[in-house]
Amino acid sequence: MNARLRPHDSSGAIAPAGQSAHALRPMTPADLDAVAQIENTVYDFPWSRGNFADSLTAQYHAQVLTDETDSVRGYFVAMPGVEEMHLLNISVDPAVQGQGLSLLMLDAVVLLSRADGAYLLWLEVRPSNTHAVRIYERYGFYPIARRRDYYPSVDTQGRASREDALVMSAQVDDLLQRRGLRPA
Repeated sequence: MNARLRPHDSSGAIAPAGQSAHALRPMTPADLDAVAQIENTVYDFPWSRGNFADSLTAQYHAQVLTDETDSVRGYFVAMPGVEEMHLLNISVDPAVQGQGLSLLMLDAVVLLSRADGAYLLWLEVRPSNTHAVRIYERYGFYPIARRRDYYPSVDTQGRASREDALVMSAQVDDLLQRRGLRPA
């Protein structure tokens, strides 16, 4: 899926035409350095460049969000399954966070899910990442389970530890309706 996008303001309205446009396009090997740089900035326990390369090799849905200069500002990786889609990673460059770009990428994931015939979209998130949990809940995801000791972490004394994952899910049709999205 390729799309030209304009950021939304906090009310959900499309930003004025004078603001910069963003585009979604398939991730390529040439994007991996920029993607890895954002990943290393955003996460304490980031995916490696190799994880992203493996996702491309596996032909997962991997897209980058670029600005008007074609600089990578965000990305997502989603793995199709039988009548479901698993959102593996979604991130926005900290320099452009707070502009609704994660919602635009989530919209793209939902549309890809529908195009692939998925009925269910699901993801894992750290419960300690309360900002992301709130975004997903507002978007229409709901918690369905916990995966014990899923993520690497450190405890309060700096020792290696593990953190549970909150598994969240949503029906693709519900998200399409909630967001007013129309599949092509």
